[in-house]
Formats: sequence, structure tokens, C-alpha cells
Amino acid sequence: MKNRDRVLLALHGERPDRCPMQISFTPEFAQRLRHDLALTAGDAEHNPHGGGNPYDLERALDEDLLLTSVGWANSYYAGGRSYTDEWGIGFCRVEYSTRFGTGSYTEIVSHPLADEVAISSYAAPDPRRPELYQEPARVVREYGGQYWITGVTVCTIFETAWALRGLDRLLMDLSLNPDVAHAILEIPFQYHLTAARRLAELGVDMIWTGDDVGAQSSMIMSPRMWRTFLKPRMARLVAEVKAVNPNLKVAYHSDGAIWPIIPDLIEIGIDVLNPLQPASMDPAEVQRLYGDRLCFWGSIDQQHTLPFGRPQDVADEVRQRMATVGKKGGLILGPTHHVQLDTPMENFRAMVDAVREGYR
Repeated sequence: MKNRDRVLLALHGERPDRCPMQISFTPEFAQRLRHDLALTAGDAEHNPHGGGNPYDLERALDEDLLLTSVGWANSYYAGGRSYTDEWGIGFCRVEYSTRFGTGSYTEIVSHPLADEVAISSYAAPDPRRPELYQEPARVVREYGGQYWITGVTVCTIFETAWALRGLDRLLMDLSLNPDVAHAILEIPFQYHLTAARRLAELGVDMIWTGDDVGAQSSMIMSPRMWRTFLKPRMARLVAEVKAVNPNLKVAYHSDGAIWPIIPDLIEIGIDVLNPLQPASMDPAEVQRLYGDRLCFWGSIDQQHTLPFGRPQDVADEVRQRMATVGKKGGLILGPTHHVQLDTPMENFRAMVDAVREGYR
């Protein structure tokens, strides 16, 4: 079965030969995986989304989705210990240690719109630049016949906006300065709306959009606030990309507990919910309540099971997800975040092998 056909069956509520699979990695884990798979270094087919997903790794694992990203999220994992991206947002590389070596994350350290005075004169990057779409066009052209091609525009509104303004300031703006909040949110929204439309025109199969608006046990903002500031913009993006291609699927990403807004996401036309974080929302319960109207992507616990469980625990969780969330199709399996450097390789293999076993 072609990888894209496997995804298409699952998203239409049918069970393919096995559950479709999509896995992303941090760059450090990708290096370990490349060594484990005996792949040569220096492959040029690098996907900037997440920093660690060269296409040769994804194809070697027989993943079913290939991601191609346009947007602010590509600013992560740039070179150097510190840098300023094209949006004017400052980053600093911070190291961390695990039993498998030392890695690093890029953390945001400065915000070009921290001073409200700067908002009126701020000029965002141009989302119409042809060079942004050369790689997505190549991926669709070369791999679209075999794989489910997903155009990525995550950090669509809220996350890019708070990177521009500062999280604390933007959260206060939502309550105290709504006009300022709307002005800042509109900047990344217009950029990613343009990018999503262009990706749809290039022929991707799915647009992956969204923002982290959930914390571990509740939302970062009230549902009312989300409906005021983010829902109308997200509804417009979904409508416009589906106007380009009515068969296009749209996936929405948010970590954390977002129970109150799931009906809203269905209402505006979201097809797939990602990443279904099991430490925050019970995947089986989400499927029970909304599985007749939503498909799901993710659900394998990156906080506990994958890094700290045994291989058997990982395999059992994969099989449990297939038996519950994916019992009637509707599930793309994968970790709820990029696989981290602290994940044992035997646990990673257990996850991939359990998916490959297919439905029992």
C-alpha cells in the first residue's frame, strides 16, 4: 500500500493495513538515529521544521507523511549560539545534558514589539517570496505520488505573536489592551494565511496549523478569549485553504488540555487534532466524544512512556492507541512532540516496530 493511500484511508474512517505513522526528531536524536540506521551523513534533503527531520530519515523509517514547512517556526534551530531571525526575534542556544549526550534548545530572549511604540512601524517578512516555496514544490513534485505531503504553518497566530511581543505582555494585552492584541495577532496571521494558501495551491494534501494554547491541565487563556482573538482568524484560514482545494485536510496543533475548544475546532472545519497529549487529555475519551467528527494525530506519550518507560511499555501504549483511538481508523500515530535526546533507542525501535505490526 502506498503511504499516502494509508493516510487517506485512515482519515476517511477506514482501517488500512497498519496505522499511518509520523515522527519528528530533535537534531541530536536525528544524529543518533542516522548512526543507528547506518545512513550516510550530509544528506541535503533537510526539512527545517523541528530542526531534525531530513527526508531520508523519514523515508528510511517508512513514515507515511512528509512535512514541508513555511513560516516563523523555521526560525528555531538556526546556527550560532545567539542570533536574530528575519522577524527581529532574538534567540539564544541553551545546552542540556542527558545520559545519551548533550543537546541544545534555542530559547527566545528578545522581542521586537516589546515596546508598543514599535508596532505601527513594524514590517514583517514577505510571505510571497518565491524562494520560500521552492522546497515545498519539489517535495510535492518528487514525493507526492507516494507520501502524504503536509504543508506546515504552525505557530500560526498566537505563538508568533507572543514571540514578537513577549508572552507576559501579550497575555496582558488580551485583557487590558485588546486593540493592541489584535494588531499584533494580525501580523503573523496574515503571513501564515498567505503561506497556507500558497502551499494549498502547490498541491499539498494537508495544512498543519495551530498554536499551543493549552497548558498541562488547563488552557493558557480562557475559552472566551480564544474565541474572541483566535477562532475567527483560524476559521478564515481553514475556509480559504479549503476554497483552494475542497479535498484538502486541515490539522490543528495545540499541546495540553484544550477540552473546551474542541467543539469550536470542529465547527470551523478542522479535520485532524494534534498531538493529543495523553498527560493532559485521555486519548480514548477524546475519541469517544469526538471521533465521529475528528481524526487524530500523535497520542504516544513523549513526557513519560517514550523516554522513561521500558520497550514493552512503549509497544503496549502503541497497541492500546490502535485498539481505542484508532479502532475504526482515524488515527495517525506518533509521539506528541519531537523525539528528544533522552529517549532510549530501544524504546524508539519498540514504537516503530509496534506500528509496523499493524492491527491485530
